[in-house]
Amino acid sequence: MEQFGPKRSTPARTTCMVILALMGIVVAGCGKEAPPPPRPAPQVSVLTVTPKTIGFSPNFVAQTESSRQVNIVARVSGYLDKIAYEEGELIKQGSLMFQLDTKPFIAQLNAAQGELQSQQARLSTAEATYGRVKPLTEQDALPQADLDRAKGELDAARAAVFSAQAKVDGAQLNLGYATITSPVTGLASRALQRQGAFVNAMADSANLTYVAAIDPIWVNFSVSQNQMAKWQEEVKRGDLVRPANENYDVDIVLPGDIKYPYRGKISFADPSFSQDTGSFMVRAVLPNTGMELRPGMFVTAIVHGATRPNAIVVPQLAVQQGANGHLVYVVGTGDVVEIRPVIVGDYAGATDIVIVQGLHAGDRVVVDGVLKVVPGQPVKVAPTQAPAAPAATSTSGTKATPKP
Repeated sequence: MEQFGPKRSTPARTTCMVILALMGIVVAGCGKEAPPPPRPAPQVSVLTVTPKTIGFSPNFVAQTESSRQVNIVARVSGYLDKIAYEEGELIKQGSLMFQLDTKPFIAQLNAAQGELQSQQARLSTAEATYGRVKPLTEQDALPQADLDRAKGELDAARAAVFSAQAKVDGAQLNLGYATITSPVTGLASRALQRQGAFVNAMADSANLTYVAAIDPIWVNFSVSQNQMAKWQEEVKRGDLVRPANENYDVDIVLPGDIKYPYRGKISFADPSFSQDTGSFMVRAVLPNTGMELRPGMFVTAIVHGATRPNAIVVPQLAVQQGANGHLVYVVGTGDVVEIRPVIVGDYAGATDIVIVQGLHAGDRVVVDGVLKVVPGQPVKVAPTQAPAAPAATSTSGTKATPKP
């Protein structure tokens, strides 16, 4: 007969109960795991903002030009007998370049001189006749009409001599024009006419070549109306100071970042804007004794002389690009980092940039370790190093006027 009452635990059931109890202990232990340690404050380097005066040196795309380019044009017609210069080489002022056939001009000169001698003989006869007639007329030995006739022949002879002398002078000029020399010292271009060709002074064949003076050489660049207005406004605010007497210096950088060894001066600024481009031209004059610069070269012109007083300058690496513009990280009270929107200006040297708005004297700007900071979180400021030398010049990535 079956008995009713509590069942006795079997070994398998006891083992399952132990496993379940252990699993409960493990789950309970996992729910009470300790939180991770706090993240240490990142170490950064900061720059304390100190306004200072810096040079302002805007740069421009410029092109070189001959300071005196002269077209060599034949003034008389004739056959080209000789080309006496090396094409493309430096030629001195007064050196022979072209020689036309002189024989026709010598013949014209001889004919003019013969006519002059004939008229001079006629003048001598008229002077002698007048000298004889005048005293006889005064003694009433001859009528007054004879004196008037002698006087008229004398005046006509004098006029004929004057005209003949003018023809001689013209023939001498034409003979001189047959020899063509260089009016300046410079580089001579290729000859447009060949030896033996007929040169017509009244046609296009009269153009023989040109000579371009390159020492000194001109460097031209343009300044837009918007740039002019911008820098004039900065001058009114006192953010930009022009040099005394508008004395601007100009440096040239050749392709390949090769600095030209000589410095020049601004010599001319066009008084009006171009209707086509909305800009006006500025010209600088530089020495070119070594002939490194040739007309038509594209170079970079850097204009020195203006300054920016009380400028705030920070390294370019400190400035970040955000969704709404540029920004920097500033270490505030308690070494807590905050975001500061800024307006940037021109580049200052190779590594710095001018801050136009957003920073003030005494602000501490993060310059190293920018990627490690978190806004609103503290940082560890590294020991301050010796300050770098102030930037001597400022170069603008956008064109600016040298005479705002």
